[in-house]
Amino acid sequence: MAAASSSSAAAAAAACFLSPSPPPRPRSHSIKHLACAAARSSSSSPPSPGPGPSSSRALALASSSASRSVWPWPRRLRELLLPDEAGQILSSATGSLIVALASAALILGDAGSASAFVVATPRKLQADELATVRLFQENTPSVVYITNLAVRQDAFTLDVLEVPQGSGSGFVWDKSGHIVTNFHVIRGASDLRVTLADQSVYEAQVVGFDQDKDVAVLRIKAPTDKLRPIPVGVSADLLVGQKVFAIGNPFGLDHTLTTGVISGLRREISSAATGRPIQDVIQTDAAINPGNSGGPLLDSSGNLIGVNTAIYSPSGASSGVGFSIPVDTVGGIVDQLIKFGKVTRPILGIKFAPDQSVEQLGLSGVLVLDAPPNGPAGKAGLQSTKRDSYGRLILGDIITSVNGTKVTNGSDLYRILDQCKVGETVTVEVLRGDQKEKIPVILEPKPDES
Repeated sequence: MAAASSSSAAAAAAACFLSPSPPPRPRSHSIKHLACAAARSSSSSPPSPGPGPSSSRALALASSSASRSVWPWPRRLRELLLPDEAGQILSSATGSLIVALASAALILGDAGSASAFVVATPRKLQADELATVRLFQENTPSVVYITNLAVRQDAFTLDVLEVPQGSGSGFVWDKSGHIVTNFHVIRGASDLRVTLADQSVYEAQVVGFDQDKDVAVLRIKAPTDKLRPIPVGVSADLLVGQKVFAIGNPFGLDHTLTTGVISGLRREISSAATGRPIQDVIQTDAAINPGNSGGPLLDSSGNLIGVNTAIYSPSGASSGVGFSIPVDTVGGIVDQLIKFGKVTRPILGIKFAPDQSVEQLGLSGVLVLDAPPNGPAGKAGLQSTKRDSYGRLILGDIITSVNGTKVTNGSDLYRILDQCKVGETVTVEVLRGDQKEKIPVILEPKPDES
């Protein structure tokens, strides 16, 4: 008798999916009407994973997690039917048929009811994350990718080819198309190409460079609407612990952002080209890798505070110790390069011995190895190191101070000269044998470099 009742309920459910108009809400204990209503209401319920009693339980759980307006028909069947009848429908093969029909109704029904279960949760970012994203988006158009091309001759065909020999980063300085980068990025190049943020490529011409400070200025002929100069800040008031951001093209991966803090200030590094010291360098733990050279170092407001130039790493990759030339130093150099094409910096016109050699002699100062007669020091009478007729080494003058400022090594001498001007007369105190002498020297500009 129970099996017959279940069969009739299944037939009623199947008929309900095919009938053109829904039956009235069931008010009696008629198995036919209740099965029909259950099957119809299931069209707004989530699909069942498969037939069987476990499918009924899964469907009931899915229905309970959906909107409250969805009719949980398995529970309603238990409420409206006698316990024995409800159990027979839900646990028998007939119940599985009802679940299958209900799943089909959801699949073939209106997709709008199914979309209620797809929840698109918006990504929520913290305030500092939003600020970082905004900084990157606003400053990326100012950062460029520089490719250094060199001429090579094919060994077999003897054809002359241009091949990339290096790459680096740079940034737009003004609307006239001036690009600032490191000198070592463009050194030895026969041709240079600059790629903007929109992937447009332009041939670049060298305006000028300063080997001593590792700064170079290029120029491209690009439409002004494609050139977005980077906002220039100040580096004199920086503090250790301040957050910084580096944008560049490490290993050829364009427009990469790394973050960190200022780890130290007033560091000193040597120029890779001339060995001349660069003072007041910014130390940061923001990851700086090969290809980041020439890229900007920004503060949290997105203003330029330095130009990434070097890393301290035995392996050549980032080790958490990077260096940037402060923008206050770069700004003065760039202005001179744009205006004159070169930086006018005074020199003594000498070649001096390595600091270690002087220390081994137990002396303090700068040992003059060569003072050409046509140079400032040679004209003033400074003596070079030489050998006598027996091959014995005769030490030249040892510079111990300039304008009263003590000189203990080459870096001290360069630091003093950086504060002087071309044409200025300085008093150089030297140790000549056992005697100290003061010699006036007129500083001259550094010869032009090709």
